[in-house]
Amino acid sequence: MISVIILTLNSLKFIKPCLDSILNQKVDTIDLIVVDNGSDDGSTVFIRENYPQVRLIEDKFNFGAAKARNQGIEASRGEWILSLDCDVVLEKDFFYNINIVLKNLPSGVGLIQPKILEFDKKTIYSSGISISFLKRFHDIGKGQEDSAQFDKTAYIFGACSAAALYSKAMLDDIKQGAGYFDESFFFLFEDVDLSWRAQSKGYKAIFSPNAVCYHHGNSSATPKKRRQYLCLRNRYYVLLKNDSVKNLILPFLFYDLPRLFWILIVNPPALKAIQDAFVYKDNLRRLKRLP
Repeated sequence: MISVIILTLNSLKFIKPCLDSILNQKVDTIDLIVVDNGSDDGSTVFIRENYPQVRLIEDKFNFGAAKARNQGIEASRGEWILSLDCDVVLEKDFFYNINIVLKNLPSGVGLIQPKILEFDKKTIYSSGISISFLKRFHDIGKGQEDSAQFDKTAYIFGACSAAALYSKAMLDDIKQGAGYFDESFFFLFEDVDLSWRAQSKGYKAIFSPNAVCYHHGNSSATPKKRRQYLCLRNRYYVLLKNDSVKNLILPFLFYDLPRLFWILIVNPPALKAIQDAFVYKDNLRRLKRLP
């Protein structure tokens, strides 16, 4: 069984197409869980009244995507976990193709990345996560036209949690403390951290192009400056947690330093991310979670 975990936050305009695309799949059983992060737009009422087969976990406040995913995983029953954002719609043969992948899965694979397209159905949103020489993280192919180069199964660094499959056995193996995803991240880059930890434990990630879905993006409507702060802070969270300082010298000089000057001009409050990152590092050291 595959457990599907969907996160919602004021998602009334997105949730029906998402749930319908799952329930219309030709599968015998679906373990379907929605974790709501304190919506006040009627999302949870709509789900309760129209989708009784959904197991609904309701939080009073927005505790972040990482914690919500952890709550869903803890409640799941499947051998594989499909993480979905609420603004994702699955192609009609999504589960059929995923089951083919699972039946022929190479050994050691713990993460599977479906092909995520924009809603125009021709532009890549993500075909997985890559990491560059300067320790920058990218959604592979983002903004490019879908073409033959995105039709091949490939090993990748990690999976984008907007739509990603995770082996439950792998998640249990890499779990840290009370969480699978690191709840310190709140939102953004928590999927990079999980992918990195999985790689460090010997698990592999693959891109599976035949399983297709469509994604709106930023359904939570996070303000730009808040998002910029989280991107900066969580980048350092990921690097300080999973890499060594000596490996970060060149990335800092050639990428981060120019970027910090730019942020100083356009969004000075975001620079608090640096202070927060060092506090996070101290906490990691006390918990003995640094490499």
